[in-house]
Amino acid sequence: MARAAALASCLEAVLGSRSNANRVFEILELLAGQEEEEAVLCAARTCSRLFGALLERGELFVGQLPAEEASLADNYSAEDKYKIWMRHRYKDCVDCLGELMGHDAFQVKELSLCTLMKFVELEAQYPLIKVEWKGSLTFPRELLKVVVDGLLPLNEDASLLISRFQEYMEYDDIRYFVMKAVTESIGQVMQKTKERPLPFYQQNVFSLISPINMPNKESDMVKFMAKQDNWEELKVSKLQAHKQAFQKMWLGFLKHKLPTGLYKKVLVILHDSILPYMNEPTLMIDFLTVAYGIGGAISLLALNGLFILIHQHNLEYPDFYKKLYSLLDPSIYHVKYRARFFHLADLFLSSSHLPAYLVAAFIKRLSRLALTAPPEALLMVIPFICNLFRRHPACKVLVHRPNGPEDMSEDPYIMEEEEPSASRALESCLWEIQSLQNHYHPDVAKAAAVLNQSLSEIEDDISGLLELSAYELFDREVKKNVADVPLEFEQIRGLFGKKNDIFSEHFTLD
Repeated sequence: MARAAALASCLEAVLGSRSNANRVFEILELLAGQEEEEAVLCAARTCSRLFGALLERGELFVGQLPAEEASLADNYSAEDKYKIWMRHRYKDCVDCLGELMGHDAFQVKELSLCTLMKFVELEAQYPLIKVEWKGSLTFPRELLKVVVDGLLPLNEDASLLISRFQEYMEYDDIRYFVMKAVTESIGQVMQKTKERPLPFYQQNVFSLISPINMPNKESDMVKFMAKQDNWEELKVSKLQAHKQAFQKMWLGFLKHKLPTGLYKKVLVILHDSILPYMNEPTLMIDFLTVAYGIGGAISLLALNGLFILIHQHNLEYPDFYKKLYSLLDPSIYHVKYRARFFHLADLFLSSSHLPAYLVAAFIKRLSRLALTAPPEALLMVIPFICNLFRRHPACKVLVHRPNGPEDMSEDPYIMEEEEPSASRALESCLWEIQSLQNHYHPDVAKAAAVLNQSLSEIEDDISGLLELSAYELFDREVKKNVADVPLEFEQIRGLFGKKNDIFSEHFTLD
């Protein structure tokens, strides 16, 4: 309480008379010192009130700030000398608050962030930048960069503080200049690492930029923290400029090697949160090609982005189906992204112009891998295979081949062959599906038996089966209504066919 009273006294004195200006050091000393948390919080609140009032009153020097020693020269008036000196104190305060965004206590981080953003808002209203010519922008970009740098530490997770900052990203101008500052930060930080990943830093960048909600049209851009004359003529009010900044930021972020977990997070949101807001989505082809070549779940996730570029932007991707075929391994029936993969595979294999040998290779490989798949995956992939037969009747030879191989040892299909055209799938038959007709799960056996009959022309809707889980399958079995089944043909009447047997005779109660 005593410290709060002392700070309040300093505040009143500095704002009351310029002769007490030196007392600002008492506040800044407490802000920069290694005092307990409550003292730092109290000093930060005092600085917020002090410099907020000075900005509103126009008592800080406006324009290119001279060095403090140079301001003592005789060519500055007493008024200018005071404003230059106080502007330097304001700069000291901003530097301290930037450092406090890395404090151990979250409450200190949060207050430092909010204080700096208050200064951003005030500087937007009362610019410290001298307008050199009509139409020049007076937004406090340097101050906002201090905030962005504080949100992107190299060695700790700042996601909680970043989530606190998201409310400011609703302002179109804040979002625009944050994207610019992030791009600059990535260039400076990642250049020093020589392509070595920085997991904390890169995760912080992703946490800051992934929730960015880009406007769909220029008329949606109506919320600005700073407005000035001829605002409509400035880049910050143009959707094209925002898309350009957005694109440059993401390309700068993705050109550096990412940790595996972050690769997956980016690919999950790429198709609907990144590509639609880029001026030139095809610039993402290098990133997607590298991701597609990594293998495993990352390759599966890269399919979404590639699908958009191929179908919406006429991208040519050589050996695309060969690569898609190579992704078919035992893990596809078990990975978390199974539903997404089969949804996209269904789209890629929907064209009736695909050669029969290619579709047959996919059918055969999926069937072979199905032998070790869990029931919930089988209930999805069997209708998937049936739909491929409906689209490509030439492949039905796999089902109707009387003298085909009876087991794996006689099967001409080469599972290890990477080139679908050389796999000899069309010479084979689907003995694997016939094997599944004897599956322990009755629903799987029933689904596999469909291929014994003529398939209807209408395709099966597999959308409801893509997300089917083992838990849902078990729950469905448990909830089935099973009729009472008689255990004996004739009802037992007694040990010797009598109503009362010898046990009832010997153990009757008196």
